[in-house]
Amino acid sequence: MRRQTTWKIKDVKKTWRVIDADGIALGRLAAEVATVLMGKHRPEYTPFADTGDPVVVINATKVGLSGNKAEQKMSKHWTGYPNGLRMESYGSLRQRRPEKLVSDAVRRMLPKSRLARVMLSNLKIYPGAEHPHADMKPVELKI
Repeated sequence: MRRQTTWKIKDVKKTWRVIDADGIALGRLAAEVATVLMGKHRPEYTPFADTGDPVVVINATKVGLSGNKAEQKMSKHWTGYPNGLRMESYGSLRQRRPEKLVSDAVRRMLPKSRLARVMLSNLKIYPGAEHPHADMKPVELKI
């Protein structure tokens, strides 16, 4: 029988990752980012601990949407008031707030727990190619 090992957070060495979202489909990008944020890409993965790496996503305005999703798929938001449903197409949301589009897709692929909020805080999204995390020496992640 194999011995079960769990890792403590202080024993895990975190490396920053950077992903260029230019031309990558939104779902594929979100699945890969969620895997890295959870830590499932490393052998010391522990489900109840934050063993994932911080991820920087650049060029979020150029993320791909296949088919007619840019015009037909809608992002819904309830204001809390009567008749307060606000809808916006993914195409206009990609132009106006691309970080919300990517973070919502990644958030839905993370576990539904308090730990997911901690994992999501390790996600940094920027609409352009520049980011202020160059001091962390992020490793480029290919998709």
